[in-house]
Amino acid sequence: MTNDEFSERILAMTQTLYRVSYAHLSQSCDRNDAVQECLCRAWQKRHQLKDACYMQTWVIRILINACHDIQRKRGREVPGPGDAWATLPAAPPDADVELHDALLRLEPALRVPIVLHYMEGYAIREIAQILRLPEGTIKTRMASGRRALKHMLSEV
Repeated sequence: MTNDEFSERILAMTQTLYRVSYAHLSQSCDRNDAVQECLCRAWQKRHQLKDACYMQTWVIRILINACHDIQRKRGREVPGPGDAWATLPAAPPDADVELHDALLRLEPALRVPIVLHYMEGYAIREIAQILRLPEGTIKTRMASGRRALKHMLSEV
């Protein structure tokens, strides 16, 4: 794959990367940092990609690792009163607010597979590859996430 082809495919994935980072990080500045770090790492390691058909899975895995790095860094910080990063992000203008809030209340282990499947259209097998988990675990987490969402939305 040439550098131009790589750049074009990365640009086509940008919105997907932001949506996936949204499932991991609550602050827009952290999401922007994670996507930027992902793009830098992917560009630096583009020659390590063995098969171009797995590029999207490879880049999303890099993004998830960048999100985890940011979360670990945030875990070492002590929040002060009024720290902006302690709040949840606002719902996108076209989103169902109750569903958005319920989705953000899910723990990341349940939220990420749901976002990847229902918002990004990945198959269970692809999600398992991205998250490096067995397919059965992904199915279980999705079922648990759907149950939790149903419970949260029935309370509203």
